[in-house]
Amino acid sequence: MIKDEIRKIKDRLQHSFRRRSFQFTLSLSFTAAAILGMAAIGLFLSMQYLSGSEKQIAQNNQQIVGQVEINLNSYLRNMMHVSDSIYYSVLKNVDIQKDHFNSQMSLLYETNRDQIVSIGVFSETGHVIDAEPLNELKSTADVTHQEWFQSAENRIENLHFSTPHVENLFRDPDYQYNWVVSLSRDVELTSAGTMVHGVLLVDMNFNGIEQICSKIGIGKSSYLYIIDSNGEIIYHPRQELLYSNLIQENNLKAASYQDGAHMENFQNKKRLITVKTVGYTGWKIIAVTPLKDVTRNSSQYRVFAVLCAALVMILLIFVNLFISSKMATPIKDLENSVKNIENGNLDESKISVSGSYEVQHLGKTIRSMVQEMKKLMRDILYEQESKRKSELDALQSQINPHFLYNTLDAIVWMIENENCKDAVKMVTSLARLFRISLSKGKTIIPVSDELKHVQNYLTIEKMRFKSKFEFQIKAEPETLSCSTIKLIIQPLVENSIQHGLECADDDGKILIHSYLHSGELYIDVMDNGIGIPPEEVDSLLKEDTITVHGKGSGIGLKNVQERIQLYFGKKYGLTILSEPDEGTTVRIHLPAKPYESGFQKTEGV
Repeated sequence: MIKDEIRKIKDRLQHSFRRRSFQFTLSLSFTAAAILGMAAIGLFLSMQYLSGSEKQIAQNNQQIVGQVEINLNSYLRNMMHVSDSIYYSVLKNVDIQKDHFNSQMSLLYETNRDQIVSIGVFSETGHVIDAEPLNELKSTADVTHQEWFQSAENRIENLHFSTPHVENLFRDPDYQYNWVVSLSRDVELTSAGTMVHGVLLVDMNFNGIEQICSKIGIGKSSYLYIIDSNGEIIYHPRQELLYSNLIQENNLKAASYQDGAHMENFQNKKRLITVKTVGYTGWKIIAVTPLKDVTRNSSQYRVFAVLCAALVMILLIFVNLFISSKMATPIKDLENSVKNIENGNLDESKISVSGSYEVQHLGKTIRSMVQEMKKLMRDILYEQESKRKSELDALQSQINPHFLYNTLDAIVWMIENENCKDAVKMVTSLARLFRISLSKGKTIIPVSDELKHVQNYLTIEKMRFKSKFEFQIKAEPETLSCSTIKLIIQPLVENSIQHGLECADDDGKILIHSYLHSGELYIDVMDNGIGIPPEEVDSLLKEDTITVHGKGSGIGLKNVQERIQLYFGKKYGLTILSEPDEGTTVRIHLPAKPYESGFQKTEGV
C-alpha cells in the first residue's frame, strides 16, 4: 500500500517535470543546490561562532576576575599593613606591663575605621590586653575557642584569614553586629622583661570585600564568588540563601580547580567556570557563566545568519531567473513600470531601464516622458499658487473707497465746523493707518504695529459714529514683539462695527486682547453686539464671505483664514464663538514667533 503511494507520487513528479521547460528545471536545480550549500555554510559558521563566543566569554571573565584579584589583593595587603604596623611599630617596642600603647592603636583604628571593625591584642589565655574601639569582652565570649585564635597559635609569625562571621566578642552598648573577616597572627610580647606569646586580631569589615565584588559588571546571568583553599565560601552574591540552604553552590568542587577556564555540569546545567587564586591567602575567585547565556547569543546569531542566508538565496534565485529569462524580464519590468505610472506613481527612478538596446531605449524614453510630465505639473502648481498669493496680497492691500470717502467727508465737515482739533486727530489717524497698511511692502509685521493699525482705525470709526461704541485694546507685553500677518485684525473689527453693533445705542463695546497660551499666540476680537445664530457660525469660514462693495472692508473672514493658513499652516486660523444677543468673539490663533528672529515666509511657492 505504501509502495503504491510512493510510486504514484514519483510518477506525478516525473510527469510534472516532463511538462516543465528546461529553464524551470535548471532554475529549480540551481536553487536546491544553493539552499543546501547555504545550509552547510550556516551550520559551520554557527558552530564556529559558538566556539568563539565561549573563548571570548572566558577571556572576558579572566579579565574580570583578574581585576577583582588586583583590587582584593590591594585591600588585603592594606589590612596586612595595618597588622604589621601594630606589631612591628607598636607591640615590638613596648612592655605591656609598664607601657601604655592604647593611643597608638586608637590612631591606627581611626585612620582605617572605614575598613576595620575592631583591633585587639590577646594573651595566650585569651584575656584582652588592649582593644579598639571596644575593650570589654562579653561574659559569654571564650576567645581561646575562636577559630581565628587557634589558627594564629598554630601559625607563628604567619597571618591567618578567617571565613566571614559576626563579630560578637565585645560588649557593645549600641548592640551593633557586623559581619567581619578576621585577620589574626601570633605575636611575641614583652611582659615585665619576659617574652610571652599572644594573638593580634584585626577584624576587617566584610562590606569592603562585598563592594569590591559587587561593583564588577560580569553579565546578566553570570556571577562571581570567593572561596578559601578548603572551599569555604568567603563571598557570594546570594550568601544568605546559601546559609539558609535554599540554594546550593559547587564550591567544594571549585576548590580543586586550577587557575583558568573550566567547563562543569552542576544541577544538570552546563556552566563556564573561570578561576583566579588570590596570592597570599589562597582564596580563589570563581566567575560563573551559564552556558545558556552563550547559546542565547548563539541563537541570536543563528537567526541573523538564517536571515542573511535567506536573503542570499533569494538573490541567487533572482539572479538565476534573470539569466534564464533575460529577454522576458526587462519587458515585464517595463510593463509594471507603466502600470505604476497609470496608478499615479511618477517616480522615474523606479522605471526599469534594462535588457537589450531596444528595451533600454524604450525605458529611457518613458523615463524622460515622466520627467517632463512632472515638470509640467510643477509649473502648473507654481502658477496656481503664485496667482492665489497675488490675489490674497491684492485683497490684503485694499482699502474700501467707501470708508476713505466717508472719512474724508467727515474731516471736511469738522473743518467747516471749525472743529480743527478733531480734524487733525482724524487726519493723523488716517495717515498712520495708511503707513502701517503699506509697511514698506512687508507682509509680516510685529503685533505692536498691527494693534496700532487697528487702534487708528477704531479712532476714526469712533469719531465718525459719534461715540456709538467704546473700545479697549489689551496686550500682554510678551506678545507685542511676536510676528503676525498685517491687516488681519481690522477686518474682524470692521465686521463687529458694521454687523455686530449696528443696532447698538451708544453702549457698544469692542475689546481686543492679545495673549500667549501654551506657547501659542492668540488675539481675541470681542463685541457685545447681536451675536450670530449657531447655524451660521460653522458656515462663515467655509463659504466665501469676501465683498467688494457696500459695507465691509473687502476682506472677509474666509480671506483672513486663508491668509493665515497660507503663511503658517492648517493648524492655525480663526475660531468663532458667538451667542445670540450676547456678543461674538473671533479668536485668531498664530504661532508665537519673535519678530526679531527674522521670521518671514518666502515669497512665492
